[in-house]
Amino acid sequence: MFKPLWDAAGFKAETPIQEKVYQPLKDGQSLVGLAPTGSGKTLAFALPLLEQTAVGAGLQLLVVSPSQELAIQTRDVLRPYAKAAGLHLVGVTGSANVKRQLEQLKEKPEVIIATAGRLLELVQSRRLKLASLRTLVIDEADEMLRDPGLGQVRELAEAAPAEVQLAFFSATDSPMFKELAAQFGQDVEIIDVRAFDHTQGAVVHYFVQTDNAHREVWLRHLAHLDKFQALVFFNQNAVMMKVARTLSHQSVKFAVLNRTDRSTTRANALNAFRKHKVTLLLVTDLAGRGLDIPHLPAVINYQTPTRAEAYIHRAGRTGRMGAKGMVLTLGDDHDLRDLRKLVPQYQIVRGYLTDGKMTTEASKEAPVAPLKPAQAEQSAAAKQPAVPQASVLKPAAKAVPPLRKKHHKKRLRDQKNKGKRRPK
Repeated sequence: MFKPLWDAAGFKAETPIQEKVYQPLKDGQSLVGLAPTGSGKTLAFALPLLEQTAVGAGLQLLVVSPSQELAIQTRDVLRPYAKAAGLHLVGVTGSANVKRQLEQLKEKPEVIIATAGRLLELVQSRRLKLASLRTLVIDEADEMLRDPGLGQVRELAEAAPAEVQLAFFSATDSPMFKELAAQFGQDVEIIDVRAFDHTQGAVVHYFVQTDNAHREVWLRHLAHLDKFQALVFFNQNAVMMKVARTLSHQSVKFAVLNRTDRSTTRANALNAFRKHKVTLLLVTDLAGRGLDIPHLPAVINYQTPTRAEAYIHRAGRTGRMGAKGMVLTLGDDHDLRDLRKLVPQYQIVRGYLTDGKMTTEASKEAPVAPLKPAQAEQSAAAKQPAVPQASVLKPAAKAVPPLRKKHHKKRLRDQKNKGKRRPK
């Protein structure tokens, strides 16, 4: 059924996760699928479940994503496969037009791709019923099962039939995966292929030494490299917007995925990045989760992540499906020590910019943060040739300059009052 689309996409063979979960999903088994980023997890759950979905039997397959961007991306990936199977697919995301979504739901789609917030609004208001649901898929499950996501997922599962099939997919493990039976009342098998999945390409992990004041300087240098493009990750939305304001006054082509923006604004920013109209796309961890940008050259950590899962998911945006990539983290020595402890599985090396390329060898051409005035004076003094103590002579007596008359300004006011004042 899906072979023409599979061949048209250039796929040669199934990835390990696609191979391992295919039959269990078709058999209705609840499971957790763990595989590296960029290993084809979306099609891993989509193809077997779409094959099991019956035309005209109401909502049967529901996929929940942590962000609007990922939900839209999943919708666009699955739409041609759903069409090939004669199924109607609808996207339900926050910040979109509710009336339009309700009109689409009246057509009784068999497949819905949604974000949890908007979906729960519709379920709680009884404008969407899950009585016919057969499978609930939770994408980026490690993130979705953290508060408040866990409560939302449980509420959705409770609104569905008791025998609903549950499928959780993630690139990183979570303690919650071992508690799914207690949380959802089902036995859930864990299928982990991370140890033998080698679909990710060669990714170099650089650490760039800099201080807070000059991180923006590095962004400007990197943005002007030939054929360079990168997702720039931030820990806080406020820091991201501050950097965006600074870059807006410089010759840098960038866009921002801001959670407070309208969905159309965010979609336009992502489309501009995909079409290479902008060089940098500024994102937070939630907005950047699961984004698939084909052949993305680099990922930049403007702020060092504080969780190992965050670094893994950020790094997973580049080097997808065998392509090469690089991760650049900006920070000081303290950040480097913390990062190496946080993700010891990666070989993190110091990076330098040499001849317009990142390398592990330092060069004079690498952009160096300008010295502070006090540091500049010390540096200049250090460059002066040292004078031997024995050769120091006493300074010669200076000639006394001739006395000069005190200068008086010839102001117009003084000229008018000349002769009118008398000394006391």
